[in-house]
Amino acid sequence: MCGLLSVVAVLGAAGCGAPAERQDAAAAAGVAFEAAITSQDRARACELLAPQTRQQLEQDERKGCPTALASQELPTTHGIRKVEAYGRQAMVRMDGDTLFLSLFTAGWKVVAAGCTPRSDQPYHCTIKGA
Repeated sequence: MCGLLSVVAVLGAAGCGAPAERQDAAAAAGVAFEAAITSQDRARACELLAPQTRQQLEQDERKGCPTALASQELPTTHGIRKVEAYGRQAMVRMDGDTLFLSLFTAGWKVVAAGCTPRSDQPYHCTIKGA
């Protein structure tokens, strides 16, 4: 686990740069978010949410982020299938979930989670910003 955290920290610092670097950094942020959800470290998961997403979750649930996050039914994931990064936006597809991320000054943050594709419509996401 310590090795994974080291890789996540190194990749998380590489938010800018070449497309492969952006994809790796977005993937690392996605893995960190999913690991926090799996281990029920909701405080850490909340830190990895984009500010507007966190605010929307708290507003919708009328609770602080960690408590609000506990009531969400986020899927379990099993590894990354594909990462796409375009400029400051990224999509991380995992077995079981799709995350959408944006690049902020502090690094990649999750703007939507628990997302499933819908035929001829935008993804449906359990957690998303306004």
